[in-house]
Amino acid sequence: MQLISSAVDLLAASPSVPEAAAASGPAAFGWLLVGLPLLGAAVLLIGGRRTDDFGPVLATVLSWVSFGVGASILLQMLGQEPEARAHHLKLFSWITAGSLDLSAGLLIDQLSITFVLLVTFVGSLIHVYSLGYMEHDKDKRRFFAYLNLFVAAMLLLVLADSYLLLYVGWEGVGLASYLLIGFWNWNPPYASAANKAFIANRVGDFGLGLAIMMMFFTFGRVDYAGVFAAAGNGSETALTIIGLLLLLGACGKSAQFPLQSWLGDAMAGPTPVSALIHAATMVTAGVYLVVRSHAIYNLAPTAQLAVVIIGAITLTLGAIIGCAKDDIKKALAASTMSQIGYMMLAAGLGPVGYAFAIFHLVTHGFFKAGMFLGAGSVMHGMGNRVNMRTFGALSTQMKITWATFLAGWLAIIGFPLLSGFWSKDKIIESAFIGEGWRPWVFGGLAMLVAGLTAFYMSRLFFMTFHGEPRWLPGDHPHESPTTMTVPMVVLALGSVFAGGLMTLTGFTGWLAPAVGVEAHGEEHHPVLPALVITVLTLALVAAGVFLAYRKYVQSPVGAPATGALAAMARNDFFQDDVNDIALVGPGNALVRGTVLTDTGGVDRSLLGLAGGISAISGGLRRLQNGFVRSYALTMLVGIVVLLGAVWVVQ
Repeated sequence: MQLISSAVDLLAASPSVPEAAAASGPAAFGWLLVGLPLLGAAVLLIGGRRTDDFGPVLATVLSWVSFGVGASILLQMLGQEPEARAHHLKLFSWITAGSLDLSAGLLIDQLSITFVLLVTFVGSLIHVYSLGYMEHDKDKRRFFAYLNLFVAAMLLLVLADSYLLLYVGWEGVGLASYLLIGFWNWNPPYASAANKAFIANRVGDFGLGLAIMMMFFTFGRVDYAGVFAAAGNGSETALTIIGLLLLLGACGKSAQFPLQSWLGDAMAGPTPVSALIHAATMVTAGVYLVVRSHAIYNLAPTAQLAVVIIGAITLTLGAIIGCAKDDIKKALAASTMSQIGYMMLAAGLGPVGYAFAIFHLVTHGFFKAGMFLGAGSVMHGMGNRVNMRTFGALSTQMKITWATFLAGWLAIIGFPLLSGFWSKDKIIESAFIGEGWRPWVFGGLAMLVAGLTAFYMSRLFFMTFHGEPRWLPGDHPHESPTTMTVPMVVLALGSVFAGGLMTLTGFTGWLAPAVGVEAHGEEHHPVLPALVITVLTLALVAAGVFLAYRKYVQSPVGAPATGALAAMARNDFFQDDVNDIALVGPGNALVRGTVLTDTGGVDRSLLGLAGGISAISGGLRRLQNGFVRSYALTMLVGIVVLLGAVWVVQ
């Protein structure tokens, strides 16, 4: 409770739009953060097969150097006063058209540098892991080029100083994810999964694009400083519309209801891609967008409530789906959906939740990336299989993978003193703040899903590593090479210690100026004592672990559960069918109607008009035949007509 009070006090004392000074020192080289991985992607793609031998190593080194640049900027910021930690780096004059005068620049503040360090550190570990995972793939050079492109696009997204430049990075992330998910595109399901992710994200991107247009229409600006400064003068209706459109964009990228169906199918890509997309990069973009836009949401309570509702629905659906999946990667994907739902719920709570949303985002980056890499290690040792019902007892053969996965499992269920305990439990505590029905509904739901999370993650852990071996004939489980296990160990250490270190060093207070709000003078207290909330949450977590242990360790793993709810969860609550009805069907009908209107209406009208003009011109052409007698006859007829008209008039 003291942590929440400190964060709120700092937020209340912070300006909603902190002034950013011109970049100097290491921050002046912030363009290297994006430039280095972008250079790596260009060298590997343009160089082609000539870079096969050194390309993957080059991409990995450039990613680490980008992390080094970010770390040097962080050290510079830590040595400055809180009000001087925001830096603005102007790159070039970008668009000058009418009243729009926009420069391309980078905003380096506490929020963006947090994402920079998370993306580059976890992304670089995934690069190292991929050296072993993709060792025998003949196209690994192209894979590493796409990894570098993904990192560069994500860094541009979080460093942009305007919504329009953010949109460039936003689309770059969508392109890179399409290329990575469909990397093995000769397999039709993989190509289909890549298309599905790309198209589903286009729906959300449409919302973000409309939000940017609405900003320009309302404020005449699309840069953060201009929009946030003018937000106080905007109407609540306009701000609500902008907030809802931004939320639509966030739902697409962060796989939130109702645009979450692409996430499970995205597991078709190589496992390092799953770790990159589901841990520290793409799915966190929507949370970043909402938190970065706090100045808008603080003035649009309806849009803010919509964020909370979407987060609450998604965290519940993801947890239920995770209980029914036998595919280890899809179970982790459902978990990601649920955990991002926690972050969105926190972001929708306003000042009491912004910092904790980012706090959980960072800790989640460690333990979820570690578990995805652990899943890849299991697949590596089990013939690339993903069905947990054919695993069991792997702790006896893959001890490093087991130990690192154990750290991630304990962190995500909120085991005391591990990373998830410090971040997720603070979100639950924050959800109990408020008046009326909201704290009881949202806080109670967040607490119950914590117990459900403990059950389905324990189910995954026990079915994979404990119980009786259920291996298929010919299986020879074995530990992965060092290039794969070392990143897993590093991420496991983060899963254990990152949350505690961030709490001790005052991470939420340090982040406060970048997500600040105007002073409000309100005190925030949960409707239940903080200790009661913690005890109840831990009791539900213990119950979830116990039930999973009884069902999947003490008892033989039986056939999949039957029943309506289980069937719905295994089919992702029929979200594909809903999308077909709500989006695909109307979209196809619109296209068919447009084609029919174009060919049957517009084309025929234009062709008919052209035919009529051609017929008239053909008739007139006959009058111009070049014979004097024809012209004389025409003149005579004209004279006779004129004389007749004169006679009739008289």
